[in-house]
Amino acid sequence: MIAEQFFMSAATQKVIEPVIKDENLHYMHMVLPQGEGLPVHRTNATVYMTVVSGILTLQLADETPIRVETKTVLKIPFDVKMDARNEGSEILELFVVKAPAPKA
Repeated sequence: MIAEQFFMSAATQKVIEPVIKDENLHYMHMVLPQGEGLPVHRTNATVYMTVVSGILTLQLADETPIRVETKTVLKIPFDVKMDARNEGSEILELFVVKAPAPKA
């Protein structure tokens, strides 16, 4: 088979898992139950976030936090302070693509 296959969990607990992590891109699957989030950090690449289910609360730099609904795709620039979390009652599921892949 020419195509490579990659698999992800069907988790309902917190999971942050790399699906593809190579020299071209990083493709991450994330499940964040209510009250969970990512550590506050600076983006190390251009980040594309797709909200699959739930509502993402996202604060970039010193901006006011926003609520990002299901079926929304965001493009976040390199080297921006980011606070991403689930303040909603539903499980939050995201796909995160970093492209090009971070250098370090």
